[in-house]
Parts: sequence; C-alpha cells; structure tokens
Amino acid sequence: MSATTFFPGYAVAGNHYEATPARRTSHRAVLLMWLLPVIVVGAVLAFISARTTAPSVRYVCPPDCGRPPTGTPVAINPRFTAPDGSFSVSYPASGAAYQITTQSDGVTADFVGGEGGTLRLFSLPAAGRAPRQIAADLLADHIPDARTAYEIPNTMVGYQPGYGEVIDYWPQGSSSSFTRMRVIVMVAVKNDLALVASAAGPYHQFGPDFGPGKPSGANVQLALDMGKYVNSFSWRGDPPR
Repeated sequence: MSATTFFPGYAVAGNHYEATPARRTSHRAVLLMWLLPVIVVGAVLAFISARTTAPSVRYVCPPDCGRPPTGTPVAINPRFTAPDGSFSVSYPASGAAYQITTQSDGVTADFVGGEGGTLRLFSLPAAGRAPRQIAADLLADHIPDARTAYEIPNTMVGYQPGYGEVIDYWPQGSSSSFTRMRVIVMVAVKNDLALVASAAGPYHQFGPDFGPGKPSGANVQLALDMGKYVNSFSWRGDPPR
C-alpha cells in the first residue's frame, strides 16, 4: 500500500463535490405575498366604510331641490311680515334707489335709479289654482294685451317650485310713441297661498355694455336686483331665510 501524500492547505485528496442548489422564491410569489394582505385589508376597510357611512342624499331638481342653508342668515335688508303671519319676504331698503310702499298683502318698491321700474313682492289666495293659472289670471287682469316672450324654466319662489313667465307690452307714452316694456312674473303655491314676485321696467337688451355680463334673457335692469328677494319669501313654518 502506498502512502498518501498530503499537500499544504488540503486535508484530503482532491475530488469532485456537488451541492444541492439553494431554493429561490420567484418574483411572482413575492409580489403575491405582498399584495394579498393589502387586498384583504383594503376590502375589510371598504366594507366597514360602506356599513358605517350613510349614502349621500340625491336630489332630482325639480321637484325635490333640497333645502336652503339651515344656519340663521345675516339680515341685511328689511323684512315684511304679513299681518296674519302667513308669509314674509325681504325687500329693498328705502333710499336713493327705491321708494317703498307696504300694503297688507306685500311690498311695492318703485325703482327710481337707472332706467326705473317697479318691483312687487306680494301674496294672494291660490283658491286651488296652479301657479301657471295664477300668473295667467294676473296678466289678464293687469296687462291683457301683453305678449309672452318666454317661460322661465325651473322657476323657484321661496325655494318652492313654481311657474315664471316673461312678457312684453307696448304702452303709449305722452308723446304718442310706444315704449317696449318688459314684465317678469314668478309664482309659487304652498298651503293654498300664492307668493308672487314681479318686476316691470323698460326693455333693454343685455350685452357686453349692459347687464350682468353673462348670457341672460331678462333684458330689464330691475331684474339685476330681483333675484335676492325672490327666494327670500317664506311661508308660515318655513325655516329662516
């Protein structure tokens, strides 16, 4: 038997060795391990949120147009209240621009600034009539020869759906000439009480040099100040406006 020769640095004679390959986790498995907990946690949170959060209120306007802000408004303009408390409405302050007259059924504000005109905010018994019929009756009584320009879509008076119409008429002036006048009438009914806002004044087409600067078919100067009073109407029992 021959003697085994040892070499420095080696304990045994050289030979071929094989090692088992190390197991590697695939990128897909690692990604799946991260995504599964995220998906599960997200689903749980979404379920909890859906169960504890009330769905948002959806309005179909009209007829259901929501409610005005419930906070107490800041009162800037004076407010008229009917003697029987059936309704109230804000109206312009008397001064350089308006001369105010109050009656038992409402307020008349004569616009003495600019091109002039008259704003009326008043009530009358509905007597079972719809807003459209009330507007037609008022126009027939006061301006029988008027011509309808257009109906106002989605009319609201005191946050109550109603009916609105814009008409034109041509009264004869002192110089035998005819002046085109424009009238806006808006009516809503609640508790069988009709609340009416009307504005009448000289026709003046709105454009870049006159009016609000936005497209509008109102074409009467008084309409620029009318809006703030129309929805200040409130029937008995309504929240403060």
